[in-house]
Parts: sequence; structure tokens; C-alpha cells
Amino acid sequence: MANAERHIVETYSALFERLSSASKLELLERLAKSIKKGRKSNEKDFFSSFGAFASDKPAEEINKEIRESRKFRAKDLKF
Repeated sequence: MANAERHIVETYSALFERLSSASKLELLERLAKSIKKGRKSNEKDFFSSFGAFASDKPAEEINKEIRESRKFRAKDLKF
């Protein structure tokens, strides 16, 4: 754990000491849910990124189309 994270944990710990037992249990439940949710969503986002660009065309043809679609115009900047 990095120093910054350790400081954050200690700061929150001091705040939690003043809470009731019921409030502490509620916080524990919410933290546990956020950990489970965070791990699943990160994995889901990672695996859903594969195949994001779906096309039956080969890569060379897509590259060619992109290059051909570029439009440049000559403009005199008059320095």
C-alpha cells in the first residue's frame, strides 16, 4: 500500500470510529458490494472491447479506403 493510500485509510478510519455499529456494518456492506461490482465491470469492459470494430473487409482494404477518403486542400498561408 502506498503512503498516500495509507494516509487515506487512516483518515477514514478516524472518521468511522465515531459512527454507530449499525452505520459501520452498512459501510462494510457497501464497500464489499463496490469491490465485487468494480471487479466484474472492469473484466466485462475489458472483454467487451474485443471485436469492437466489426467488418468483413480485410485490413488492407480498410486502410486503402481510409487513405482514399482523406481530402486535402491547398491553401496559401501568405507569410
